[in-house]
Amino acid sequence: MLKTLLAAAGAALVAQSAAAETPLIPRAHFFGNPERASARLAPDGSQISFLAPKDGVMNVWVAPASDLAAARPVTDDKSRGVRMYNWAPAGDLIAYFQDVGGNENFHLLLTDPESGETRDVTDIEGVRAILVGASYDRPGEILIGLNDRNPALHDVYKLDLKTGARELVLENPGYAGFLADDDLNVRIGLQQTPAGGFNIYSLDGAEPALLVELPPEDALSSGALAFNDAGDAFYMLDSRGRDKAALTLVDAASGETRKVIAASDMADVSDVLIHPLTNEPLAYAVEKERVKWTALDRKTRRQLDALDKALEGDFQIVSQTKDNATWIVFEDAATAPGRFWLFDAERRKATALFSTRPVLEGAPLQPMRAVTIPARDGLELVSYYTLPPGADADGDGLPEVPQPTLLWVHGGPWARDSYGYNSVHQWMANRGYAVLSANYRGSTGLGKAFINASHGEWAGKMHDDLIDAVDWAIEQGIAKADQIAIGGGSYGGYATLVGVTFTPHRFACGVDIVGPSNLVTLIESFPEYWKPFLDATFHRGIGDPSTEEGRQAAIERSPLFKVDRIKVPLLIGQGANDPRVTVIESEQIVDAMTEKGLPVTYALFPDEGHGFARPENRLAFFGLMEGFLAENCLGGRHEPIGNSLEGSSLTVETGAEAVPGLAEALANFTPKIAH
Repeated sequence: MLKTLLAAAGAALVAQSAAAETPLIPRAHFFGNPERASARLAPDGSQISFLAPKDGVMNVWVAPASDLAAARPVTDDKSRGVRMYNWAPAGDLIAYFQDVGGNENFHLLLTDPESGETRDVTDIEGVRAILVGASYDRPGEILIGLNDRNPALHDVYKLDLKTGARELVLENPGYAGFLADDDLNVRIGLQQTPAGGFNIYSLDGAEPALLVELPPEDALSSGALAFNDAGDAFYMLDSRGRDKAALTLVDAASGETRKVIAASDMADVSDVLIHPLTNEPLAYAVEKERVKWTALDRKTRRQLDALDKALEGDFQIVSQTKDNATWIVFEDAATAPGRFWLFDAERRKATALFSTRPVLEGAPLQPMRAVTIPARDGLELVSYYTLPPGADADGDGLPEVPQPTLLWVHGGPWARDSYGYNSVHQWMANRGYAVLSANYRGSTGLGKAFINASHGEWAGKMHDDLIDAVDWAIEQGIAKADQIAIGGGSYGGYATLVGVTFTPHRFACGVDIVGPSNLVTLIESFPEYWKPFLDATFHRGIGDPSTEEGRQAAIERSPLFKVDRIKVPLLIGQGANDPRVTVIESEQIVDAMTEKGLPVTYALFPDEGHGFARPENRLAFFGLMEGFLAENCLGGRHEPIGNSLEGSSLTVETGAEAVPGLAEALANFTPKIAH
């Protein structure tokens, strides 16, 4: 017994020494601009584009496919940076969406990569543009949606890419979405039902014809993908009659399922590789703990096998030439930053393009462990954890002594955590903490029963899942019970507020980024264009606050009304222009905590929306978070704030004293708001 105790103590000392000797990786390496990102192929394969900083702002660069070093910037955004872009079907334009200050009223901009000329082809104030359809068969035009007539509904326009002229194709009578064929005919409409399901209508005739009824239980796990080459059927992800969504082919005239192309008992079909010209499915992916690709033909199987051999991490095919002869593949390995590869699909040869963050290549990044944790009612919680350097001295996947731990909760809630490189996991592990992320019920990709088990369970069983994951980590010796913080963004921010109000003794502090505090005001302030989806999502998940019963359910699950239970310090970050979780959600709980004398630090960014797009703002907030966690509950290492606020728009409304060095940094700081 004594020998065992001495051995454990020795291992703990070795682990602590290893952690102390590990270099402190600068925050900017995790949260500054990547060196390059989002590689895409021109349709003919002659050019490669990617995002990279130009004067500190992310823009599109273009290079000959044979000479990446010859890349030049072709866009000139000077504010938030380009985030969503692609080549137009003819390969002569770059198309990207941009909003103002995070308001999500996206405009569509077209850039000529030769001249650099950029045109805003949807320059209408207060209107949100979306892409409805694009096709190699009609390379000179695309279909876009604009909610200019009715803020809640997107009418469909045909956009001439050369002239920018728009032609109204369909005035939307109430559809939540559309599907067009390769001739850019709008042939499918998706309409929400009052019960929270969706009906899929054929728009081929003079009057809409009901093709497919998606009951409420299938609404969040099913949907139409693309028409087949013949145009007489369309591909679907379909969970009707099964728990895990399958890839199916549905007759466009009758709505009958012609065949089930791919299915798995492990998880939903989560990704489909299709031929760019024929839309024929070539392979599909299923993701439970890790991504697993399965080819649907011999040629694709050999191509995927070659990628499996060449790459160490999970991967995704993110771009293909028009003839499918060349791919760009994104590799996601836990202990390396994201990497892009050029793959000659005919010769099955992968060539490295670039690392997104080469400063992290060779850095002491830590392994991520995938584990399935049982919830108290038997559901399986696919989860991931990362340990600080040196904590696992014997290599068994568990630390020698329990660690200060951050429970980092994903947003959505209809999203999921996955295996791979995770900036927060690696950053926090480097500071000396274990990090745990759990896919609570409501997370996607794990079957419709898992999603539907979340309805009515905000602050209920969804939160129980997080507590069960924490208890598992304590039982396994991973987490130190009195040093566990909770944090996250969006729903993760809400989960943080629930954690410190509904279970106030379980967490030592919390970090809430754009999280709702009052579910009534959350739903009532949603943008108009969310209304076609509300019955299937938030009304079904929480309750409809326009009804007495729904309003009461929302109030009961709102942290704002339990603020007097808070026992621990809280850090809140908010974008002033957030259209999803408006600034009132943070202001309400900050005001309530301040009135009661409870410890809260409030960081507001006037030029941000739902999260922090500008790297200056990310670095400022995460500088606050790092010092906050070290000072208030976890006690790990932290990089001083230093000049982390430089160039940001940060204003600290209250609680600066809770972050070491913040008051001094603010004394010599002038916010810079991007326009």
